[in-house]
Amino acid sequence: MGRCMRQVRPKNREEKRTMYRIIVPVKQVPDMERVRFDTVAGRVDRSSAPGVVNPVDLQALEVAMRVRDQYGGEVTVISMGPQQAISSLRECLARGADRAILLADRAFAGADTCATSYTLSVAIKKLGGYDLVVCGEKTVDGDTGQVGPELAEWLGIPHVTYVREILTVDKQLKALVDMSDGLYVAEASLPLLLTVTRKGPRPRYATPLQIYRALASRIEHWGTEELKDVADPERFGLRGSPTRLTRVVVPPIEGRKGERLEGNPDEAVTTLLQRLESGGVL
Repeated sequence: MGRCMRQVRPKNREEKRTMYRIIVPVKQVPDMERVRFDTVAGRVDRSSAPGVVNPVDLQALEVAMRVRDQYGGEVTVISMGPQQAISSLRECLARGADRAILLADRAFAGADTCATSYTLSVAIKKLGGYDLVVCGEKTVDGDTGQVGPELAEWLGIPHVTYVREILTVDKQLKALVDMSDGLYVAEASLPLLLTVTRKGPRPRYATPLQIYRALASRIEHWGTEELKDVADPERFGLRGSPTRLTRVVVPPIEGRKGERLEGNPDEAVTTLLQRLESGGVL
């Protein structure tokens, strides 16, 4: 495959910039390095670890902001979750997002990927227009990879998955796609939904000033009342979820077994080599 340029600049600097309306759904997930699993109840104990922005969602945000920075526009982040998710939205604002919306309502609780993608879709429709929706490929807690494609289906727009980066945006969007058998260039018309892989761009850091400003920024709150004109309430939350999580299985982790070889160093080396050979290491 030929070498791809990372960014393609507009040919004429005086050319009028297109204002793209870009939406990035994000999710607050437990810090998987610290979270515990309740094997009795069969679920993740979300209270055991702090909430963070799903890592690949930050990469999706970076892809979206690069389009805005190059071509012009606005990046809106949307998250469905409890009030604690405000901290994740503020992090997105600190990193460069322009607007943040929290979808929080008791009616949204217990949603599977189908109900989640539906709720996100009606919120996006309520915004009144968009050109590009950029999602992370999957979340570290659910790991299904379903919300992005399902969201595209609810919105009735095409989608491109496994995106590493956007190459150009004009009448058609061109993206570098990372498939199992190699890299490809995908092309599609706007409006369009993309899902970004873990091989996407590294998220930019927030400066102390940006963090300070994000703490003072307004975050919009939408619930069933705000969405009633565009949504079917029967599709929200547990009522709108055709699937149920019955249990979470945590594979047993066996501790390492150590053995200390005593005695003469030469004999210890011989014994060690014999053990390695019998174990198939050598």
